[in-house]
Amino acid sequence: MGVFRERPRRLRSEQLRCPYCGLPQDRVATLDQDWVLLEPDMEPLAHTVPAEQRWIVLSDGRVTVYGVCPPDPFQRCRIEHRLACSEQLLPDLWPWLTSLRGENARRMTRLSAVEPSEPPTQWLDAG
Repeated sequence: MGVFRERPRRLRSEQLRCPYCGLPQDRVATLDQDWVLLEPDMEPLAHTVPAEQRWIVLSDGRVTVYGVCPPDPFQRCRIEHRLACSEQLLPDLWPWLTSLRGENARRMTRLSAVEPSEPPTQWLDAG
């Protein structure tokens, strides 16, 4: 065997638009040679997410479900976009997810606004 002189290649993820809400979602390879759509820029502490919903990023860029209980208290994970999508009906799995879904709904509304509102023509007297 020869010496490997290059850094190992990481699998690339790509961003796709959600067909329900229109927000971006990361398409990431799994250990099972499949793909999963994850919420971008969201890495909660693993112990705050139910075991069957934790996706851990491996060194090569792939992800796997991490069902170890209890996880390391500092371990971060990813969640599927479908759980955070404000346009899909899902049960309230955990409180911070409900907040994230509400924020995504507000974000979708802000991004879909065509024109910013006009400032008032006359300002109120502040005293």
